[in-house]
Amino acid sequence: MSRDDLVLTPLGLRFGNQRYPCSIGRGGITKSKREGDGATPRGIHRIVGMLYRPDRLACPADWAVPIHPGDLWSDDVKDPEYNLQVRVPHHFSHEQLRRSDPLYDIVLVTDWNWPHAKPGRGSAIFIHQWRRPGYPTEGCIALRRDHLATICARLVPGTRLIVA
Repeated sequence: MSRDDLVLTPLGLRFGNQRYPCSIGRGGITKSKREGDGATPRGIHRIVGMLYRPDRLACPADWAVPIHPGDLWSDDVKDPEYNLQVRVPHHFSHEQLRRSDPLYDIVLVTDWNWPHAKPGRGSAIFIHQWRRPGYPTEGCIALRRDHLATICARLVPGTRLIVA
């Protein structure tokens, strides 16, 4: 493990010399991730993207990509674009990336089951803003907004996320 890794610990998400309180999936941590189980997948994952809402905040890093109206993430196992970012109109089940709440104002995209997704193994494992401390996610890792912004300003594409 390197200081530059994101490491999920029982005390929070460690990055550099800091530990940040975080929330994980309502299904806990699993080594057998399935679509809809609400669990955070165990393993070593890579950060492969950063998305942000340009209408709500400044660009958090030079490699961040804006979330535009109509941006979605496919979560339908029958979709040929399962576990990929897609755009409207999209006739398969999907998740809105441009939400009315602030959860996806900044999103770190992991390589869980990506880019060549196996249907049913789970989609959209992100690091994003939490609703409130201790409130579980659908499988993602969630942080306080200012903590997420601090991490985003310092990490680089390919940073490892270690979920033990």
